[in-house]
Amino acid sequence: MMITFKYQLNQTDIKLMISDWFGLERVFINNKLVSKKFSWSQTSIHKIKLQNGKTCRLQLLLDNQTNLMSCRIYQQNTLITTLKQGKQHLKDNMRFLEFGTLALTFSLVALIFTL
Repeated sequence: MMITFKYQLNQTDIKLMISDWFGLERVFINNKLVSKKFSWSQTSIHKIKLQNGKTCRLQLLLDNQTNLMSCRIYQQNTLITTLKQGKQHLKDNMRFLEFGTLALTFSLVALIFTL
């Protein structure tokens, strides 16, 4: 599953996608990939250059106590906004994982009985 943060800054679309299973983080500016890395830490930073030449920093923070993931967006070292995703996304991922495990189990049982 992917966690996605989207923000529009002065007609520039910023999208940060994080795989909560593999740790792959990708940043897109106007649907063009501009940064990617693997990270499993509780904080992560992407520094990018916008089309207007200004620098932009995206900082990811994970709070283990609240299960809240935040994305802070800075332009020229000034905090522009903080985007947050929390427990509902994690619950949705757990539900998806449980459903996938159940479907795999039923498939294996069906395969065994057809042999």
